[in-house]
Amino acid sequence: MAIKKEKVSKELILEAARNVFIEKGFDGARMQQIADRAGANKALLHYYFSTKESLFEDVFKEAFSTFAPHFHDELLKVKSFKSFLVFFLDIYIKLLLNHPYLPLFILSELQRNPDKLAQIVKGIVDFELIQQMIKKEMDDGNVVKMDVRELIVNILSLCIFPFAGRPMMQRVLWKNDEVGYVNFLNQRAESIYKFLESTLFINN
Repeated sequence: MAIKKEKVSKELILEAARNVFIEKGFDGARMQQIADRAGANKALLHYYFSTKESLFEDVFKEAFSTFAPHFHDELLKVKSFKSFLVFFLDIYIKLLLNHPYLPLFILSELQRNPDKLAQIVKGIVDFELIQQMIKKEMDDGNVVKMDVRELIVNILSLCIFPFAGRPMMQRVLWKNDEVGYVNFLNQRAESIYKFLESTLFINN
């Protein structure tokens, strides 16, 4: 029973830390605030996480924990960029729907410590393998030729901006229709794929 209690305590600490990091940012967050939010003492917090940096890294990795294993496995077995794109958009949009704080969280940390964030992301996503796959498709005449890095940035931007820009977009274009905006986000993977299919793929 003690093991189960410790596991729950750690999960509560991670949840509290996520909320405090969102509200205060990394620099503004304090370990005592996180402990108070979790209903734990500071000693227990330090038992699981020796530093605020290690706690932040776990919060970030937790969000990607269901994304990363499937992503890597699929990347190794897909036979075309088109089939990979279908999978990627579906799983990535679901990630953002389940963790809507992530885009602003990432943008905030990009300013604070881009090297650390890049290190964590590269440990989750094999961008080299993705670039090789796209480059081969371009060389084979299946995909319009362009800078592969630009294509990756374009795809990520199409996914991230509707979430990062939600506070403004929902008010301006959806006139505060929250249900309508959520429906828009739920259909986002399919919409992006149709757009990319019509502009990227040759003889699709």
